[in-house]
Amino acid sequence: MKKIPFLIMSLALCASVYSQQALWGGQEIISPEIHPDNKVTFRFNAPDAKKVEVTGDFLPTQKMKTPMGETDAPGSAALLKNEKGVWEYTTPQPLASELYSYSFIIDGLKVTDPSNVYMSRDIASVTNIFIIGGGIGDLYKVNDVPHGTVARTWYESQSLGMSRRLTVYLPPGYETSEESFPVLYLLHGAGGDEEAWIELGRASQILDNMIAQGNVKPMIVVMTNGNAGQQAAPGESPRGMYKPSFMGDTRMDGAFEESFPEIVAFAERNYLVKTEKVDRAIAGLSMGGFHSMHISKQYPDMFDYVGLFSAAIIPPQGDVKLGVYENMDEKLKIQFSQNPKLYWIAIGNTDFLFKNNTDYRKMLDEKGYKYIYRESGEGHIWKNWRIYLTEFLPMLFK
Repeated sequence: MKKIPFLIMSLALCASVYSQQALWGGQEIISPEIHPDNKVTFRFNAPDAKKVEVTGDFLPTQKMKTPMGETDAPGSAALLKNEKGVWEYTTPQPLASELYSYSFIIDGLKVTDPSNVYMSRDIASVTNIFIIGGGIGDLYKVNDVPHGTVARTWYESQSLGMSRRLTVYLPPGYETSEESFPVLYLLHGAGGDEEAWIELGRASQILDNMIAQGNVKPMIVVMTNGNAGQQAAPGESPRGMYKPSFMGDTRMDGAFEESFPEIVAFAERNYLVKTEKVDRAIAGLSMGGFHSMHISKQYPDMFDYVGLFSAAIIPPQGDVKLGVYENMDEKLKIQFSQNPKLYWIAIGNTDFLFKNNTDYRKMLDEKGYKYIYRESGEGHIWKNWRIYLTEFLPMLFK
């Protein structure tokens, strides 16, 4: 009989040890190590591997073909194995201030860094991230400033026939404020969702930091799910934990654009939101830029500020609701006759959508429609879209 309590104690001890494995599960390796001169060392413990590489957006790009054209993709660099079986690579030059993403390639298999718990998801790709400070990267950090609130909420879309999820940023002090705020509707690209601007775009950190600096007016930011056939981000709806795919739930058929007033109405019913055109802005990247262009011209009395970041300005394909896309010339004429306070177009000069944007600007020029154009280097990448957001926000609600 005395053996039973001992057995119970032994089992309890084993369970305790098992449950605490996570405390000691990490490798005792520093990776990435950011040196004082902003060079960075990457390390991976794989003594039996034959080849280890690192790939990331801190490396020179290489051309890659996509269904929508040729674009830039991160290059790779080889790591060298030391006497302990740990592979290492140090950047030959200091890295500029920025947020970077990277992965390892071990004998041809792409994996994340087991020594770095900080990761982000872009469609179905998960990569590690790190930030180099001392410049624009400081805007992407969580700094010791007043912080806003990021909330996930749901609204009923009668036109799309489903409950749908929104991510909402409320500025610092919102909960105790008695005043109303202007609102920016911020839209993602194809393959993204209502989490994209928070996770990949660092929108809440950018807003917190720029509001604290006094460079940006406190505002509410509504980040939508622009996939008209999707209730919410993968894993956040009754559909469950499926693998995301590019354009899998995306329909550029006009349904999302037509339904957009429901989102505006929901925000104005539930938050301290100013309701005049002069207090509303809409902006988006890639597909979100396409949506922003069509929503703003479809409802010309709704938005006084429009931002197109690397916008997918292409003719709609397949089964579309022509009510949104038809009579584009006439709708743009009405929109610009009302003199929007800001119509901002930005794109990288190696972006595969560069020609589409050039052709669109040429049309605007021929008709005498006023806009501001920002051309950057590089292509269709989050680095550019984060920068565009930091430049667009200070121009709003002046």
